[in-house]
Amino acid sequence: MADNEKLDNQRLKNFKNKGRDLETMRRQRTEVVVELRKNKRDEHLLKRRNVPHEDICEDSDVDGDFRSVWLCNATSDNQGVQLSAVQAARKLLSSDRNPPIDDLIKSGILPILVHCLDRDDNPSLQFEAAWALTNIASGTSEQTQAVVQSNAVPLFLRLLHSPHQNVCEQAVWALGNIIGDGPQCRDYVISLGVVKPLLSFISPSIPITFLRNVTWVMVNLCRHKDPPPPMETIQEILPALCVLIHHTDVSILVDTVWALSYLTDAGNEQIQMVIDSGIVPHLVPLLSHQEVKVQTAALRAVGNIVTGTDEQTQVVLNCDALSHFPALLTHPKEKINKEAVWFLSNITAGNQQQVQAVIDAKLVPMIIHLLDKGDFGTQKEAAWAISNLTISGRKDQVAHLIEKQVIPPFCNLLTVKDAQVVQVVLDGLSNILKMADDEAETIANLIEECGGLEKVEQLQNHENEDIYKLAYEIIDQFFSSDDIDEDTSLVPEAIQGGTYSFNSANVPAEGFQF
Repeated sequence: MADNEKLDNQRLKNFKNKGRDLETMRRQRTEVVVELRKNKRDEHLLKRRNVPHEDICEDSDVDGDFRSVWLCNATSDNQGVQLSAVQAARKLLSSDRNPPIDDLIKSGILPILVHCLDRDDNPSLQFEAAWALTNIASGTSEQTQAVVQSNAVPLFLRLLHSPHQNVCEQAVWALGNIIGDGPQCRDYVISLGVVKPLLSFISPSIPITFLRNVTWVMVNLCRHKDPPPPMETIQEILPALCVLIHHTDVSILVDTVWALSYLTDAGNEQIQMVIDSGIVPHLVPLLSHQEVKVQTAALRAVGNIVTGTDEQTQVVLNCDALSHFPALLTHPKEKINKEAVWFLSNITAGNQQQVQAVIDAKLVPMIIHLLDKGDFGTQKEAAWAISNLTISGRKDQVAHLIEKQVIPPFCNLLTVKDAQVVQVVLDGLSNILKMADDEAETIANLIEECGGLEKVEQLQNHENEDIYKLAYEIIDQFFSSDDIDEDTSLVPEAIQGGTYSFNSANVPAEGFQF
């Protein structure tokens, strides 16, 4: 959370500079999903164990007797005895709960298994050894590193050329676990030449289970941005992703789109590479895919693209992206609502034509509805979307917000505990009032009518210096006592029963003309 706070503070610092570069404003918005990106997703885990249901071994203890017998048998000259020993180790490592990885590593299993990978005369032994090593590499980072340090990677790469498909597939799986350990392992495996043989497996004749593994390894190759994968690797992988994005298998499609989301999450240069590949027109329609997992991945990928420049953002908009958003903003899953509003906040951070596109798509009332009724994470995104529009938009575009009754739900967020949200809302209100010119009194009336003035007054006592200064400035400039004394429209009129009501007729019938 400390990291998120730091990032949000940086975002707010930039937000306050109204004259700042809009591209900077948008780029700062990318931090909003740091928390989301950290969530592990079952469909594309970093590492995977090969655990067949029919082969689960309940007894996963490794005692001294087992070790000595196993070591003897695993190095036996008798092929049958050796295969049985390696198979026994593999079954232990496939145990459903707490496989004894560390015990087996300590017993000296790794060099024996790695030596078995070199036995071209015995593909069954190669397969069992590769499977055992795959499951060791699926463990902790230390366990994965132990496999790497046993010099297994060059042998796995050699096995990608095995004439036996089950051996090839198991080698792919093992390499996926090693690559998934982090950027250092990823770049080491890339440097040994994994990409070309891996991509060669993508063909119409490959079994679907094998292709799923290949696609998952490609996701791991695209992961991590500190540092990102080498540019040459991205250039090699993108044409394959352009093929796989048309695949009908949901698992393959989901992983393909997540790979694109990782590539677009590492800066404008990589975003441009993805755009130049020609894949964006095929990516955008997936926002309306019937599978939620595909929609989620597609929303993240296009959301990352629109954190780029105005020109890069326009590529997405030119694919009719906004037509998908009424359904996304009303989706039953709140996380999709949240990411959809995050996407739109990056559009409202763009140029005035892009802001107008959001208005023309009739999305502003839907954003305001989520500002009012969404869960807090979505409300926070909606606050950014509205406030960005008050910076990027023309006067008539900001007036559109008022006509769609943004003020009451916007002011409601002034009492939340999240200081960043409060500051974003105050900034937005300040921008609206400053832009209103002659209509400033009418806007001030709307703010007072919904209880916003009282909230702003209370914020003058806020512990956050930026918040209390901004609240004071708003009161001083637009709600000073002299102005209120002179403005009879702010005096409540008596209605039947002796109570008072503010006159909503202050909203011009023809709308606001700032």
